[in-house]
Amino acid sequence: MYEAAGPVDLHDFAADYAVDFAADFANAVRTGLAQPQKVIPARFFYDETGSRLFEAITQLPEYYPTRTETAILSEHAGAIAAAVGPGRVVVEYGSGSSTKTPLLLKPLQPSAYVPVDISGEFLAQSAAALAVQFPGLPILPVIADFTRSFQLPDPVAALPRLGFFPGSTLGNLGPSAAIDLLRSFADVLGPGSWLVIGLDLAPGAGKSVAMLEAAYDDAAGVTAAFNFNLLHRINRELAGTVRTDDFAHRAIWNEGGGRIEMHLVARIDTQFRAAGQNFALAAGETIHTEDSHKWTLAESRLMACASGWSPQAQWTDERARFAVHLWRHEGGAIQP
Repeated sequence: MYEAAGPVDLHDFAADYAVDFAADFANAVRTGLAQPQKVIPARFFYDETGSRLFEAITQLPEYYPTRTETAILSEHAGAIAAAVGPGRVVVEYGSGSSTKTPLLLKPLQPSAYVPVDISGEFLAQSAAALAVQFPGLPILPVIADFTRSFQLPDPVAALPRLGFFPGSTLGNLGPSAAIDLLRSFADVLGPGSWLVIGLDLAPGAGKSVAMLEAAYDDAAGVTAAFNFNLLHRINRELAGTVRTDDFAHRAIWNEGGGRIEMHLVARIDTQFRAAGQNFALAAGETIHTEDSHKWTLAESRLMACASGWSPQAQWTDERARFAVHLWRHEGGAIQP
């Protein structure tokens, strides 16, 4: 199917990126913990440890999104391939372990695969595993924070593209920021490109608030460990002195905001040093670590159109808990 490809190499200036990312983390901690509502952006969850913890989360019985999206893709990947056609470069944003990727690659017959992820070591391992499954498929991993500007590898610059953004990762952003990110995808992928995107649906007849909250506060405590890894990263990487036992994990549904919120809550008055500065939290104060917005189908369509994408198809599970969308970018304004 493919011409012989060489070994998988990280297609990126990894050393320079690592330096930039370390500085970005330090700046985000100094800035975020100085605010009245303390915050650390969710993108800093995903060092190697955080990436592995998230993969463990996706296997939990409470965490319905991964298995639901996987089932939808398994059923409808053929329809996606028929609409898109063969020979496209598949660019996967936030690829992680790429467990869902083969579901698309097999029927799509792509010309190349470009996984983009923030965790370089995790990215290399998952790309190497995919290379075994798809011998001869050019795989060009890119270490990058896809919410910031980055370039695709030169070998795919002139080829038609399909973006793949599974896992409802878009939900980490509010509506305005989500639209900005989708616009950036359109700019990178170019006119005539396609986007396959998974979005978690808002509570309704098939999904209760209790189901949502359990997905982010599992009985085994894996999501809590994922959240706490931010504090461990501060201690490891920013000369932090955080006493992690002073904090607790909290996940709540914010009805007005249409989102699950994750926080690290101070159990007692606590003080620590990080990134060269001193910080203090009173008992009950929180560090806001993640938002996970949930969308209605109508909201999803409006976001697509507002960001330059034309909705082509959508599929949900029978309980309407999750949706996979197929959008196309033609360039220019789109009417909802």
